[in-house]
Amino acid sequence: MASMIALSVTAVPDHVRGALTRWLLEVTPYLYVGTVSAKVRDELWAAVSACAGDGVAVLVHPAANEQGFELRTAGEQRREPRDFDGLTLLAFTPPTLTDSQGTANP
Repeated sequence: MASMIALSVTAVPDHVRGALTRWLLEVTPYLYVGTVSAKVRDELWAAVSACAGDGVAVLVHPAANEQGFELRTAGEQRREPRDFDGLTLLAFTPPTLTDSQGTANP
């Protein structure tokens, strides 16, 4: 059964963005929405997460849980999904500070 998904990407290669537009609408830059089957959703996610590189990708799709949706992420980002008694919550990591030479400080 087809269901609506939302997929947000940043800093992914142009060929990935082009592949996404075959199945989904780019409603704003880097935000894609559409109604696809679970198989197509999983194939799109596999392609996006494999090519994310330095970019970030977030997929939201319906699921049979308390919140009614599932969240998938790929890439390095400040928001990390965590399971808390069956609910998905987001944990924020502090930004990395750099000194004047460009090296990271803890």
